[in-house]
Amino acid sequence: MRVDTEFEPLVTERLLLRRSRPEDAETISAYRSDPEVHRHQGWERTDPEGVRAQIEEMAGRAPGEPGGWVQLSVTERETGRLVGDVGLSPAEGEAGVIKVGYTMAPAFQGRGYATEAVGALVAYAFERLGADVVRAYASADNLPSILVAEKVGMRLVERFEHRYGDEVWFGVRYELRRDQTVG
Repeated sequence: MRVDTEFEPLVTERLLLRRSRPEDAETISAYRSDPEVHRHQGWERTDPEGVRAQIEEMAGRAPGEPGGWVQLSVTERETGRLVGDVGLSPAEGEAGVIKVGYTMAPAFQGRGYATEAVGALVAYAFERLGADVVRAYASADNLPSILVAEKVGMRLVERFEHRYGDEVWFGVRYELRRDQTVG
C-alpha cells in the first residue's frame, strides 16, 4: 500500500474533502457532541479542545501512513460550509486494508452528502493508496451509516458484540474488495 505525502483535496460534484484544520474544531465539536451523533462515533472527547488536539495530532500523518487516522473535513463546494468529516486509517496488522469512518452534521444529513463523500474516500483508497480492501464499522442500530456503506458498494461481512464492563455494544463490519469494484 502507498502513502500519499502530496495529498490534494478530493473534489466531488457538491463537496470538497480537505485535511481537517484546528479552526474546524468548534464546528466538528458542535455536531459530534450531539447525543444522537456521539453515541454512534468513536471519539472519546468531543469538546473543542479535544477535537483540536485530535486534528493537530493527525496533521503530521499522511494518508496511508501506519499509526492512526487522517481526518478530512467535508465542505460544500458552493458555500464552503463544513457539513461533516470523514477519516481513513490503515488497519493495524492487516496489509492492504484501509478503514474509513464518517460523520455528518445532523443539519446536513439526508442530502446524500455522506454517500458522496464516502464514495470519494473509497475511490481514493483504492486508486491513490492502492488498498485491496476498504472497511467500515458501524453500530448495528445505526441504519443511516449502514445504508451509506451499502450505497458505496460495501457488503456486510460480520456482526459482532463488544463488552465494556456491563455494557454490550453490537456492531457490524462492511467491506469492499478491490476485485469487487466496477471498472
